[in-house]
Amino acid sequence: MTKSSFTQHLCLRPSVVAAALALVLTVPAMLAQAQTLRPPGQLRATPGLGTQSLALGGRTGGQQQADYIVAVVNSEPITNNEVRARLLRTEQQMLQQGAQVPPRNELARLLLERIIVERAQLQLAKETGVQVSESMVDDAVLNVARQNQMSADELRRRLAAEGLVFSQFRADLRNEIVLNRVRERELDARAKVGEQEIDQFLREQESGGAGAPALEINLAQILVAVPENASAEQLASLQAKAQLAAERARSGTDFAELVKEFSNAPGGSRDGQMGLRAPERYPELFVNATQNLPVGGVAGPLRSGAGFHVLKVLEKKRAGAPAATVAETRARHILLRTGPQLSEADAVARLADFKKRIAAGQADFAALAREHSQDASAKDGGDLGWAGAGMFVPEFEERMNGLAPGQVADPLVSRFGVHLIQVLERRNTKLSTREQREVVRGLLREKKFEEAYAAWAQEVRGRAYVEYREPPQ
Repeated sequence: MTKSSFTQHLCLRPSVVAAALALVLTVPAMLAQAQTLRPPGQLRATPGLGTQSLALGGRTGGQQQADYIVAVVNSEPITNNEVRARLLRTEQQMLQQGAQVPPRNELARLLLERIIVERAQLQLAKETGVQVSESMVDDAVLNVARQNQMSADELRRRLAAEGLVFSQFRADLRNEIVLNRVRERELDARAKVGEQEIDQFLREQESGGAGAPALEINLAQILVAVPENASAEQLASLQAKAQLAAERARSGTDFAELVKEFSNAPGGSRDGQMGLRAPERYPELFVNATQNLPVGGVAGPLRSGAGFHVLKVLEKKRAGAPAATVAETRARHILLRTGPQLSEADAVARLADFKKRIAAGQADFAALAREHSQDASAKDGGDLGWAGAGMFVPEFEERMNGLAPGQVADPLVSRFGVHLIQVLERRNTKLSTREQREVVRGLLREKKFEEAYAAWAQEVRGRAYVEYREPPQ
């Protein structure tokens, strides 16, 4: 097995996992944003991406009301409890990001429509023979567990502790896989991109014409959370705290350090970054406060249902514009494959010992890799060569990206075994013309897929017989 074949092996992203964890439903922008958020204590479905069916953390809250049917889709019922569970999760997620939550009855209606669309698509998948094996669901469950740094048994216990039924979790995973399979099958041909389309995109980008991509922004935030029923004295104290953070940010203090000192945003990144995205994917409150600010500008404190926000504009760029350069990382690893001869716990313990020996100067990483690593890169001292974003499976890439050059991570469990990772160096590499065209091809394909999905979803919804009963509560 050659070094390059390992890289391909490690880069594999099985369709079952991508299908289970990808969110491709078209929903109102406000709800689409809410889908990407992760409440405190939630298990992660994927780095930066989660679906409603995979929102594992937290109980849905409150005592369940007596259940009843709110709608029927081709003779299949949708119950009030289904809508209520989705509603409570969405409200929680939106509040935590400072988004304005619409009236409950309006949000419940939007979510009911979303469930109706999903149900109609699942029924179409069944009619057309789309199937998912038990082993595929097992792989998806295992991937969720590994993404959350736990075993499958630990995942079961965590779900039970949160009051969630494991069989329902598996059913939700299966549905996500089925939905994505039927969507890909129906829409793949409609999303093909020709060379002329790439040429046209590049011409429009250069000229800045009507077809040029829209602006995207990257914001970082400090959230000083305000508890429910806070007293006037508490409110004043927290506002003063947020004001101090804003003043220090404007005076030039490193924003990432201020995030660590002041912010208690649940599930946020350590430096407060919220990611490069279109303005409509941010709360309207954030967009209005920052739209006229230059890069480096600070806004706030802003008051929302979650608390006081201080925002910094980190980046503004044209959406979809292919970058001239790409960040690459050169890393090496030691891989121990688990099985009957080596348990996961034993592999973690062995690699933890390797890390201690390396840190103490008693062993050399490359020498240990050559002797112990069960991967084709072992002959090269574990060196994986230069790799850009998306080259490795998410759990490996996330851990690698969190390392400084020279740093060795704690042992990481992935679908391939247990890894000890060290980052050697990083660089920015200029993309070739061919590589830039491939980036554009991917951007255009994603856009065409979204447009095709919107039309197809409407068609499927239109063919379904939907009977509304009692409104959800």
